[in-house]
Amino acid sequence: MIITEHFRRRPYLETLEAMRSFTAARQPDTPDEIWLVEHEPVFTQGLAGRPEHLLAPGSIPVVRTERGGQVTYHGPGQVVAYVLLDLHRSGLGIRELVRALEQSAIDLAAEAGVHAERHEGAPGVYVAGSAPREAGAKIASVGLKVTRGRTFHGVAVNVSMDLEPFGRINPCGHPGLAVTDLTRASGMPQSPGEVAVRFAAVLAQSLTRPVPATAQD
Repeated sequence: MIITEHFRRRPYLETLEAMRSFTAARQPDTPDEIWLVEHEPVFTQGLAGRPEHLLAPGSIPVVRTERGGQVTYHGPGQVVAYVLLDLHRSGLGIRELVRALEQSAIDLAAEAGVHAERHEGAPGVYVAGSAPREAGAKIASVGLKVTRGRTFHGVAVNVSMDLEPFGRINPCGHPGLAVTDLTRASGMPQSPGEVAVRFAAVLAQSLTRPVPATAQD
């Protein structure tokens, strides 16, 4: 069983500490949870984060975390799903979980009429090259931490954002990487609250029927 918390605005540092505490206190019978949130503006650095990818953070705080990956941005209009999962109990491997999270963002984008895809070797989800709008731009990012077979952090989908802060960093360590959101890619206004409700259902389906890892992973 997976318990899903309703979408809400929540401070990043408070959420990070809550995830750490939840994971440290887990027992074998602790239910898995998904927390759906949005944050005030914040840059987060993953374990591989390098300072040269922070170009001009300005007044936006920078938080170093234990998740994988480089630097990314969280802010209003983005739906973040933190996945607190017991991998041993679920039978998932970490690569299967990453692909399941990517698939959930792909399926969510498809519901908004956006053709999105994964790029092997570059975790996350991108607007397909054949799409009429925003082709090639990143629309969702994935970053996880696994400790004793338990996961935290998760997947962030850009819904309707001020994208300017992404220009202050090299997103995910890639200079010049274009970033977009569902509103721009679909050409239609998208409500983060409504998208979060749909995302909860899509995530639950992806996590119970994960996409297998490929030979290239």
